[in-house]
Amino acid sequence: MVEFLVGIDGGGTSTRALLARRDGPVIGHGQAGPSALGQGIAQAWRHVELAIRHAFHAAGIAMPSRERCAIGAGLSGVSNRPWCDAFVAADPGYGHLEIETDSYTMLLGAHGGAPGAILIAGTGSVAEVLRADGTRTTVGGWGFPVGDEGSGAWLGLHAVRHAQAALDGRVNAGPLAREVWAECGRDRDALQAWCDQAGQFAYAQLAPAVFENEASDPAAAGLLARATAALESIALAIDPRGQLPLAVCGSVGRLLVTRFSPAVRSRLVEASHSAAAGALMFVRDRMHAEVEEAW
Repeated sequence: MVEFLVGIDGGGTSTRALLARRDGPVIGHGQAGPSALGQGIAQAWRHVELAIRHAFHAAGIAMPSRERCAIGAGLSGVSNRPWCDAFVAADPGYGHLEIETDSYTMLLGAHGGAPGAILIAGTGSVAEVLRADGTRTTVGGWGFPVGDEGSGAWLGLHAVRHAQAALDGRVNAGPLAREVWAECGRDRDALQAWCDQAGQFAYAQLAPAVFENEASDPAAAGLLARATAALESIALAIDPRGQLPLAVCGSVGRLLVTRFSPAVRSRLVEASHSAAAGALMFVRDRMHAEVEEAW
């Protein structure tokens, strides 16, 4: 018998968990490292389980057996079917598992389950809309490095490309290039070695350097202008008529949203709840639906 519900928000930087009893309020919060499926299925489950343990600890409850817990997980990478299937196959034995994209659970949380649109720009970027008729559409979210335009990882990747060009002498070496060299390698061999090992998370850690050097380096300012344009194009594509409220989430999105055009800013609303709360809402609704079907 499932006694506890857990809502999981898993992205490329961290994993957050909200714990509740089956028909009760939130009683615990937990956090762990990244659980984006593109960074590995084993890592995703390890950090999901660690966040759950921390939530139980925060609630002052001993960790129960897995079959007493139902998980609703909104995870980055779920839209990649092989990754999604592999994650489900690796379920260590929870009583119930529902998984969705992290954008959808964030959409549910942001608008409390009501129709609306969301633009997320953190480690990656994606937009999703839920219409009044129940239909959904996703824009972006193709994944790093081919997609995720305007995200932290995208900014970091382009900062490294700029640093490589500066090291070659193809462009001037300004503050941004020098900071990337300091973090990733000051000569060709060191920088190449860093790039060989770096993934989405490592590139996203360079995004703050782009913001910090905007005022002193035209290269950084240019990257932020490109990121803003990319995110605004996603926001326009997800709701071309501009009829639904739009919430912008994620560390990069919150920093760039003030630069959007007045037409987009006029649609903006604050997210009412978190993505983990949306995931908790999602699994609770699914559990209730199963009970109703059984009757």
